[in-house]
Amino acid sequence: MAIRSLLSILADGRFHSGRELGEVLGVSRSAIWKQIRKLEEFGLEIYSVKGRGYRVPGGLDLLDLDQIEAALEPSVRSKLKTIELDLSIPSTNLRASQKSQAADCHGHLFVAEQQTDGRGRRGRQWESPFGRNLYFSLVWRFDSGAAALEGLSLLVGLSLVKAIQKLGADDVQLKWPNDLLWQERKLAGILLEMTGDASGECQVVIGVGINVAMPIDYAAAIDQPWVDLQTAMGRKVSRNALLAAVLDELVPALEQFAIDGFAPLVDQWHQWHAYQDEPVNLFVGQNTLEGVCRGVDSSGALLLETAEGLRRFHGGEVSVRRTR
Repeated sequence: MAIRSLLSILADGRFHSGRELGEVLGVSRSAIWKQIRKLEEFGLEIYSVKGRGYRVPGGLDLLDLDQIEAALEPSVRSKLKTIELDLSIPSTNLRASQKSQAADCHGHLFVAEQQTDGRGRRGRQWESPFGRNLYFSLVWRFDSGAAALEGLSLLVGLSLVKAIQKLGADDVQLKWPNDLLWQERKLAGILLEMTGDASGECQVVIGVGINVAMPIDYAAAIDQPWVDLQTAMGRKVSRNALLAAVLDELVPALEQFAIDGFAPLVDQWHQWHAYQDEPVNLFVGQNTLEGVCRGVDSSGALLLETAEGLRRFHGGEVSVRRTR
């Protein structure tokens, strides 16, 4: 019995008896019970009531490859070589990196319902509960080496904002170099990892995590202000529709980036920049710098106006916060 088949029945949030589930899936009630235990290992809350059966409170919005592909623009779908969907893996970026090291994975998309070891920038853990948020990694090949990839994380962020705005979310902003904010709380993050020749052809794993409907009991494990898309929009959001909308923006943007780089997008990025022309603190290693954030330059470097003049900063061990 495929555990996904069981999940698809329980996704409606209603009670289903063990007998009913067994008949539909062609297995014994004992086998159903064992599969329920496996689902609980994913961290899913499952109500079990004698005489009524099993229920996932609130139901589940499961990812569905058919729905995702149907929602994609045909030109975008043609650029995606494969879409691999897993129930639970350590990390979509890890899976994508391992496969891209062994072969050409350009255009391969890796998606998971849950990550058990999701990672954010600077090695931070990315909370990834089952079936609630969106976690994916897209592998894209570039031919001009690492130097030509400056500004790539900013382009990805810009694509995310455009997609989310088209779904009806307002007030989403960009935080350099790879976060999305809503009312100063983190909504999404981006993690880029490269394999191949740093001076020639390379593959970039573009990892994205978007909080869609984060369970409140995960809040204690998150060390910064956060928000999910459901809160920002005031309604439920289809993860299938969200992924398709993001890919419809991101894939054409990546193709154009390979030709023009980030420079033509600087003004657009500034439109959604959370700290544009505001006083900020910049944390560089153990040092803190104060100044006014003047956005980014054509390479995606952060511009900080200080008492000593305008300075440029690239990614790495650099983070920015609004001055309180």
